[in-house]
Amino acid sequence: MTASGLVGRDREIAEICAFLTYAAQHGGAYLISGAAGVGKTVLLDAAAESAGQAGVLVLRAAGVQFEADVSYSSLHQLLTPLLEHLDDLQPSYRQALAVALGIGDGPPPPRLSLLNAVITLLARAASGRAVLLVVDDLPWLDRASAVVLSSLARRLGGSGIGLLGASRSATDGFFEPAGLREVELHPLSDAAAAELLALRFPTLVPGVRRRLLHESQGNPLALMQLPATLTDKQRRSVSALPAVLPLTGQLQTLFTERVARLPKVTQALLLRAVLDGTGDLRLLRDTDDDLAPAEAAQLIRRETAVSQLTFRHPLIRSSVVESATEDQRRAAHRDLAARLVDQPDRRVWHLAEAATGADEQVAALLEQAAHRTLHRGDATGAVTALTRAAALSPAEQDQSRRLAEAAYVGANTTGEMVNASELLEQAQRLDPATSGSPHAAMAATFILINGNGDLNTAYRLLVGAIESGTHGYDANDDSLIDALSSLLLICYWLGRSELWPPFYAALDRLTPAVPELLFLQSRIFPDPARTSAAMRARFVELIRDVDAVQEPSRITRINTTAAYLDLLGATRDSAWRLVHDGRSGGAVRSSVGGLMYLCIDDFFSGRWDECQELAEEGLARCRANGYGFNAWYALYIQSLLAAVRGDQRLSRERSDEHIRVTEARSGVGAAQWAQHPRVLAAIAREDYEEAYLQSVALGPAGTFAPYVPHALWVSFDLVEAAVRTGRHREAVAHVDAMRRIELFAVSPRLSLLMAGAAAVADLGSFETALATPGAAQWPLDLARLKLLYGERLRRARRNGPARGQLNEALEIFERLGAQPWALRARRELRAAGDGQRRLNETLTAQEFEIARLAAQGLTNRQIGERLFLSHRTVGAHLYRLYPKLGITTRAALHTALAELEPDANG
Repeated sequence: MTASGLVGRDREIAEICAFLTYAAQHGGAYLISGAAGVGKTVLLDAAAESAGQAGVLVLRAAGVQFEADVSYSSLHQLLTPLLEHLDDLQPSYRQALAVALGIGDGPPPPRLSLLNAVITLLARAASGRAVLLVVDDLPWLDRASAVVLSSLARRLGGSGIGLLGASRSATDGFFEPAGLREVELHPLSDAAAAELLALRFPTLVPGVRRRLLHESQGNPLALMQLPATLTDKQRRSVSALPAVLPLTGQLQTLFTERVARLPKVTQALLLRAVLDGTGDLRLLRDTDDDLAPAEAAQLIRRETAVSQLTFRHPLIRSSVVESATEDQRRAAHRDLAARLVDQPDRRVWHLAEAATGADEQVAALLEQAAHRTLHRGDATGAVTALTRAAALSPAEQDQSRRLAEAAYVGANTTGEMVNASELLEQAQRLDPATSGSPHAAMAATFILINGNGDLNTAYRLLVGAIESGTHGYDANDDSLIDALSSLLLICYWLGRSELWPPFYAALDRLTPAVPELLFLQSRIFPDPARTSAAMRARFVELIRDVDAVQEPSRITRINTTAAYLDLLGATRDSAWRLVHDGRSGGAVRSSVGGLMYLCIDDFFSGRWDECQELAEEGLARCRANGYGFNAWYALYIQSLLAAVRGDQRLSRERSDEHIRVTEARSGVGAAQWAQHPRVLAAIAREDYEEAYLQSVALGPAGTFAPYVPHALWVSFDLVEAAVRTGRHREAVAHVDAMRRIELFAVSPRLSLLMAGAAAVADLGSFETALATPGAAQWPLDLARLKLLYGERLRRARRNGPARGQLNEALEIFERLGAQPWALRARRELRAAGDGQRRLNETLTAQEFEIARLAAQGLTNRQIGERLFLSHRTVGAHLYRLYPKLGITTRAALHTALAELEPDANG
């Protein structure tokens, strides 16, 4: 690189050289940012030249503004030289790359598979050499490519692959630089700027040189280009310089003038290259001689070995476009469209840009491309395509329909609530009848409930749109299926059984049949208590291919259905895709759902620290993006965690806010989730009367009402609280109900809880419950059963086995951070004689425990409920222990116990 003659960049060159040396062995990423014209591209050129001379395989790409809406266009540009190596890859990787790059058909590739395919392709093509990816203009990468390259940059360690990128400062894009090494390229120092000007323009007189140095402020591009604007007399100070020199904001004009001096055929080829954006020389055809003038003018660089063309500065591309007339641009787009017949998504965008007015044929093709883009998981790209299709639609009805669909995708998936609202308003102005369409109703629904709207209004909108639509209940009508899926959620959130018949009536009318996912979701999610083993098996079969699913709404529906079946562990990767997409600037709304699914799985699986982090992220994302209603997801999780960790105040605050958020919109069904943390909080503080009352708020003991699915998740708690409060008949009735609905068929976790509830109610054994297959997957549930079993064994004076169960329970509680239950386990261990000494040879373990509880102010009846003794037995123990402690009243217990040995009573 030192041979490249760069002035004033010795430190930067040394750092990049060190990076190249390191990356050739270990891999890694190095990002350069800086102002326009500061020399980022020149440094990339020098690095690429140096690496190439050292035998490194150098691949280049640059983000292109005109291709920013075409998914994977930048990735295509980067990998085009390696496409001949596709056949060397294993079939799954070859298929993933072919589909992403638009040269093959098939289902959208999972992002992880695509990432691995890229890494494998690079390794195969390198044939043992190091690889350097040089990517200029990172902010202009299309979103899909940016996400892949962002992930790739973080996985290069140990690969021998380096990524060197550049971006203009303060320019937003989809490439995520967080966590990657990034350096700011500053203007040249005064001395370096003077040296550069003297080397390139030695005939400048001192006065002119000083003026140029002052005006350029160390910007290399200005230093190189400003002298070219001066006449020979001005350079020699024979003529006065203009009062205002064209600085960096006007440097584009300089490029435009240079482009204008090229032959017309060269200008046409450059225009085609800019609008294509991939730099693929093969797409331009027979261009060697015609491109030579541009190369001689230092506007482009050709790498014939890999058939690649790159522009020497981003402003050159803009200048090429600015130099062309509208007719010339449209002609170039038409020519490119004709050359891309095998890549329909790229082709249709060129057709759209070539259109001179409304064109329904192109609009329809764009609409189809939008659906393919959404299917690949790029909801933002789908909205862009739909809005462009609307702009090209001749009929106002079609414009309105496409804008309404864009509004729906925006509100339900991307999280662009403001834009969605504006799109919906435009659609309704164009065609008032659009208000009754499924997409318009769905868009209005999500905008409504995340504002201050009411779910009942949303319900009426959706039912009206479905019942009055022209869809003919065609099961292949995507907008109808989307509307029915949305109606399912609205019914669920409202929580009233009388709202479901219109939904199921619409399903019954679908022809030729209800789509499998919608059918299973409609049977499982609203009423899992009546889910059969066969239904569960069908869903398990459906999610075998969940890793291949990219469309956010379908991923959301799959995870929603998996929740009550405790199958979220099998769909975690798909939920993470939603979250990563949201983090990288993609679909916010669906990422909030992804966070919720991960949190639920984390909570029951015992990953509470991650659960806490994701819940906080979800709440912050809802508040930052105007999702006032969906915030209850995160509030529920935070309330649960606080309850099991013993933070009663925070748990109550979060559950109260959860109820306010949901009930303000009439969301009784959504509000019912708050009963779960309230039940656990009551059990944590050993207030079993309150736990029972909170449990039966979801349905009386012995019943599982339809459409109250969350009652399943407190069924075990209800039985425990019933037994603790002497409601044995209610406990038996609830266990019988759990058996009657065959709760074991719903999920392994609920099977564990059903067997545990039977043991607590003396209708089964703890041994059977603890032997439930997969019980270790649910650590809190397992530990609670072990604690109860240990208590039962201790009361039966089987202290040895009791200590075994209690110690195992304590280990799990401590690992989880479930402090209330850990405290109980320690207490039971003391009572079982685990390291317990006689208190001054005065009290037995049981007497001490009764005394301790009485000293806390509990009544005899409350003590009996905790220790499974009658209140009369508690009174008799107290009568005997008073003399042992040398006291005569209950009030003196606290002081008497405090005087005992600390080791013994702690």
